[in-house]
Amino acid sequence: MSLGFSDRTSFGSNFTIIDNGSRFFAMRHGKRVPKLNRPPDQRRALIRGLTTQLLKHGRIKTTRTRASAIRKHVDKMITLAKDGSLHKRRQALGFIYEKQIVHALFAEVPDRYGDRDGGYTRIIRTLPRRGDNAPMAYIELV
Repeated sequence: MSLGFSDRTSFGSNFTIIDNGSRFFAMRHGKRVPKLNRPPDQRRALIRGLTTQLLKHGRIKTTRTRASAIRKHVDKMITLAKDGSLHKRRQALGFIYEKQIVHALFAEVPDRYGDRDGGYTRIIRTLPRRGDNAPMAYIELV
């Protein structure tokens, strides 16, 4: 007895492959990325800008969500600087906006964080922002 499914040979052929270039997205299990209410290009530029400013000034005040989003990237830049190879320097130059910050980072980090394995940033919660009551925080280099 046939049910009309003879052209389908396997269970996997019943599903269509959805490319993420379209407006429909496949399920994102285990792909947690802070969206920050921005499209991907603006989100990447925001994270790069905040990372650059944190490495430049040592401490910045931003929203708690943004602070926790850039923590991963700042730690990665410091880890790249600890290695100090030319390839790692070029990777950092591709991410950080200012060239002088990269050179200062690669000169300073091995002495400052040589014996520390991760945990290069600290997030300190502060009072909410006055206009919209957004939770704010300071993020600083340890």
